Amino acid sequence: MSDMFTAIAEKVKAAKPAIVFPEGTDERILEATVRLKQEGILEPLLIGAADKVEAKAKEAGLDISDLTIYDPATYEGFDGLVDAFVERRKGKNTKEEAEEILKTPNYFGTMLVYTGLAGGLVSGAAHATGDTVRPALQIIKTKEGVKKTSGAFVMVRGDERFIFGDCAINIAPDANDMAETAIEAAKTARVFDIDPKVAMLSFSTKGSAVSPETEKVVEATAIAKEKDPQLTVDGEFQFDAAFVPSVAKKKAPESPLNGEANTFIFPSLESGNIGYKIAQRLGGFEAIGPILQGLNKPVNDLSRGCNVEDVYKLSLITAMQGLAD
Repeated sequence: MSDMFTAIAEKVKAAKPAIVFPEGTDERILEATVRLKQEGILEPLLIGAADKVEAKAKEAGLDISDLTIYDPATYEGFDGLVDAFVERRKGKNTKEEAEEILKTPNYFGTMLVYTGLAGGLVSGAAHATGDTVRPALQIIKTKEGVKKTSGAFVMVRGDERFIFGDCAINIAPDANDMAETAIEAAKTARVFDIDPKVAMLSFSTKGSAVSPETEKVVEATAIAKEKDPQLTVDGEFQFDAAFVPSVAKKKAPESPLNGEANTFIFPSLESGNIGYKIAQRLGGFEAIGPILQGLNKPVNDLSRGCNVEDVYKLSLITAMQGLAD
């Protein structure tokens, strides 16, 4: 495990927060949570019918006797969660509807986070992104001043670490969305002790091409600077001009980034998704995430193709986000 995650584990261990795992019958989740519990890092809360969770653990050869299992069908505080959900939804759901909705593990788990019974939630190993994000947006909601959540990846290779966003949520962000992602990505960077230097990416550098697409990035850069004057952010940039000092000297000699950007904001979901996967598969970077940005409390989404190590590390990140808040 990289030094970054070792350091995060030590910080989290001091607080030992409770983190919810709605997919209690997934073998990868079970193996990761057993490890997290045994190492004394955090308190995993598994969601599911106890007999099914225990049967899956036994099948996998895992001892989960020290883990807490919450079954929505038998949870003593269920009525209280229902009432809190109805109040949070402000009349959009009746009590009867709420009772059915909260039988769903992701909704039930998200309510545990919302009511302060847990510090964060990790899901997505067996669910689509929407199944994780939707309850978070309806219940936890975005922070004041943040209109949309966005998805960032921490890209790690040895001692190198970078933030890529948005690579998971917003398909066609406008200038305001990009600016918001940039500001939130800088906050994510600081969680991992990265001093954010934010590059707003495009196929153009400082007017080398002009089109509606490049003008959007220029506008997004201006908005981000206005909203957070202390943030080191610049654009529009091609990747090489943002990352390679010798190229930056030629293409953008006046930029404060100096070819040393470490936080990269993509102009569309397709470019972000392609970019992080190229770095992962060709560049040998480990992609941790997506980390959902801009929520009042941390909820994070695993890939359905994740492995045990992915679950373990995203759990550390989720716990760390909660401590940072």
